[in-house]
Parts: sequence; C-alpha cells; structure tokens
Amino acid sequence: MSGIQKSILVVIFLLPFLICDIINYFSMPETETMQTRETILIPRGATLQQIADTLAAYQLIRYRNVFISWTIALRYENKLQAGLFTVPHGLNYVQLIYYLSKPVPEELKVTLIEGWDINEFAYKLERKLDINAARFIELCRDTAFIRELGLETNSLIGYLLPETYSFYWGMKEKELIKFLVGRTLKIFDDDSVKRQLAQMKMTIHQTLTLASIVEGEAILDEERPVIASVYYNRLAIGMRLQADPTIQFIIDGPPRRLLTRDLAVDSPYNTYLYSGLPPGPINNPGKESILASIYPAQTKYLYFVADGNGGHIFSRTNAEHARAKAEFDKIRRKVRLQKKLESQN
Repeated sequence: MSGIQKSILVVIFLLPFLICDIINYFSMPETETMQTRETILIPRGATLQQIADTLAAYQLIRYRNVFISWTIALRYENKLQAGLFTVPHGLNYVQLIYYLSKPVPEELKVTLIEGWDINEFAYKLERKLDINAARFIELCRDTAFIRELGLETNSLIGYLLPETYSFYWGMKEKELIKFLVGRTLKIFDDDSVKRQLAQMKMTIHQTLTLASIVEGEAILDEERPVIASVYYNRLAIGMRLQADPTIQFIIDGPPRRLLTRDLAVDSPYNTYLYSGLPPGPINNPGKESILASIYPAQTKYLYFVADGNGGHIFSRTNAEHARAKAEFDKIRRKVRLQKKLESQN
C-alpha cells in the first residue's frame, strides 16, 4: 500500500471525528467537567501507545486509536512531553494533544528521612521524580563535581539535608544535589554559628560527622543536645566515642544487634578501635541533630544506654553506666521472654 493510500485511509477513518472536533475545538468544555482533573505521569521514553493507554486508564479519552491517529496526523508524535500533568476532563483529542505538548511544571512533595544514606535519597527521588538514581549516586561520589560545590570531601553523605520538600518533576540530578547541599550549608551561614564553631574548634565537616552519629543514636529530639554533649566530653579527654552507629555503617546488611566480633572490624570508622571522630559522616543528619552538634548541652555525662522506651539513661561514671545497662538488659530479657511466650500461643 502506497503512502498516499495510507493517508487517504487515515482521513476516511478520522473524518467523523474531525467534524465533531472542529466544533468542539473552538468551544471550551463544560465548567463542571473542567473542574474534574486527573494527575497523570508520562515517563521519559513512553511510546505513543503507552501514553494513549494512560489517558484511557484515567478516562481522559475513549478511543486509544483515535488519539494515536490524531497525534500522527498533526505530526505531534514526537512533541508530546514527559512529565507530571494535571489534566482536566472534557478536552477533545486535539486540545488534549496540544495540552500534553506544553507541560506546566507540577510540584511534588518529597519527604527525605533523617539518617538516610545517599542510596536511600537517590531511590526515593527516582520513584517520585523519575531521576536516574545511579547518576545521582555517582555524582555524590564524583570528587570533581564535589569540588565545584566548594567542598573538600570524597562523598556528599552528610551534606544532603533531609526534609519534606516541594520539587518539580523533571528536575535533574545535579540540580537536586546542589539544592540539598545548599540547604545544609545554609545552616552554617549564620554568624553566631560561625562563632560557635570557631570557639569549639570544629569544622563544618567535623560537625556534620558528629551530627550523623547523633542522628544514628537519637530518637527523641530533646535528647539530641545531650547525646552530642557525651561525645564532646569524650573527645575532650581523648576517650573513644564507642558509637554503635559507626559500626552499623561499616558492617554489611541492614541495622541489627551488634556482636562482639563487629566491634573488632578494622576500619577508620570504627570508633571502638580508633579515637576521635571518624573520617566523615555516616548518614545524612537532620537539622535538629546538626543544631544539637553546634549547640550541645552542657553536661558531664560520658555514657548513655537505652531505657527501653525510646530514650536513654545518661551517666557520669562507669559504675553508674553499669547499673543503667544492667537495668536495660533486664528489660531486654523480659521482652524476649514475652515474645517467646507469644510465639508459642
């Protein structure tokens, strides 16, 4: 079949719809219909058939083939855009095709959780914004790109501030990273913060490193400055931090109860083996943990242990700590026994 014959067939097929659409094109849909909208996602690389399937699934079109034929006839098959669209019901085929060729940026709420690592950030942003997670992770470890941001570090872990953000669908990986790093560094722009860090002889990198440990330990916001004070007190006397989150960072797999052999893993991040702060952050700490590490509580505590209720018991001496730990061990044994009895019922 020649190209002319194919064109004639398309025209014949579309003629009944053309008459209706010529009438409808110059008149807006009913107001009530326009008020009903659907939010749809057209991913990058979607075929015309896939776009038609999506529109049909949301009842924005009745006939997939008609939409496809109109798109081809208008030569718009390569002009339809990827993106997030809020599409009103009632558009005819021509209006809908033009609508999808000029996307209006749509804001999306994205929550990035305190304590997440770079991979978790990347995969969440990939799911919500259709970014390339692998590219995001690569950039966060690209020292040349990191230098462009004015940072002297080998990884951006710790520099991506977790919060709930409004992002535009279609934002690029570099754009997102620059934004998140900027949000973190903004905390340190205040003159009072600069004076405080100078007084404590702490750099931004060191502060974020300590904040990431606080993030790994704390559940209750009110305890964050106290936990930070424990680590500062230990640093002041040359005592090892012995922070469990640093061990979780160097062992494989998800967080779990630590074993004695885990504490012997040879790594500069092992704060049971090496004094001082580890080389860098172990997660992306939230603003509360960062501020707690800038403005720690003034205490003489050197120890803390979980109290079994989400908080901690803080101690000044090893003897106090041993008693608190014994109490926690008692609670833990009780919980284990209860779980065992429940499993037998």
